[in-house]
Amino acid sequence: MFKLLRALIPRARRKTGDRIIFASVNAIAPATVIIDGVAPFPVAKHLSRHYGLPIMDWSAVESWMNGIQSPERRRTARVDCERAWLLHFRSALGHDYRLAESEGAMLLSSLERHLADVTLGYVDRTRRRIVQVLEGIAQIPPLGKDLVIAFDDPGTYYRYVSYYYPKGGEFAFSGGMQISIGCSHFVTVKRDLRTIEPVIAHEMTHGCVAHLPLPPWLNEGLAVNTEHRLAGSNLSRFTPQELREKHRAFWGKEEVQQFWSGDSFDRTDDGTLLSYDLARIMVEEMAKHWEEFKRFVLAANRADGGALAAQRHLGVDLGDYVCALLEESPSPGWAPDSRLWKTERDG
Repeated sequence: MFKLLRALIPRARRKTGDRIIFASVNAIAPATVIIDGVAPFPVAKHLSRHYGLPIMDWSAVESWMNGIQSPERRRTARVDCERAWLLHFRSALGHDYRLAESEGAMLLSSLERHLADVTLGYVDRTRRRIVQVLEGIAQIPPLGKDLVIAFDDPGTYYRYVSYYYPKGGEFAFSGGMQISIGCSHFVTVKRDLRTIEPVIAHEMTHGCVAHLPLPPWLNEGLAVNTEHRLAGSNLSRFTPQELREKHRAFWGKEEVQQFWSGDSFDRTDDGTLLSYDLARIMVEEMAKHWEEFKRFVLAANRADGGALAAQRHLGVDLGDYVCALLEESPSPGWAPDSRLWKTERDG
């Protein structure tokens, strides 16, 4: 990984004006965050510990920020709270860790300075590229920065992420993940830093379209296709023919309603894989006519699975469309029907 990063350094030149700020090794984690016009936020009071690592009460941060009217001051307040939390995190992890910060991201790690620069450069470029790739659809979230924590060892990594899993539950081994509870942030192990790149591209895409009430399948389809385009992570353990056979064997009227509602993305069988793949295929095909597709995305609504917007802007019935992709004869029951949905899932 480090050889790769070093190889990228000559090509990872930053735009003029971009700069990385490294917190002083002697910087003290603040007990409060101070913003003019409101009472200071008592950071230390709202920190709990999990295996000695700080967990911020972000609902308390949001409540405090509700008293700040200016959008610019709200952004400053959010970033100051994020920075304060990571400084407390640095204190818990030890003196080998450094906090590095760019215009749009923060990185807590023990990486050498030039490698931290490259890593932050990747995050910043990815954000800009998402907005370019999804021109007219994506926008940079107004509050906060993208946060990355790269742990030195797997043990500390798994102890930290265990906080976000049910007690007694099991979770798969991974090289990195995005944690969306409270304050969205990316975590990984330093030696596996490159494995987090597809996760960053995927989840940052979700963040850049969060202002739209997208159906889950459309939200995931945009994220998967953008991830593949930016991080090149389109490898599958199945051949195209194997996936085709799995799709044809799996999907029926009941399963496709789970797809439209978003429930199929949370299944514990092959339905999850097939849901992401079907969403990828649908978005990939629809996006070949970009202007029409863009109007569809901007009008799509999770309440009806995007059905009305598809008819108006793409001229298609989503039931007939998915039947064609799955090589099924069109028939009633395949189009989105919210009366049959058990839950309403955010994208």
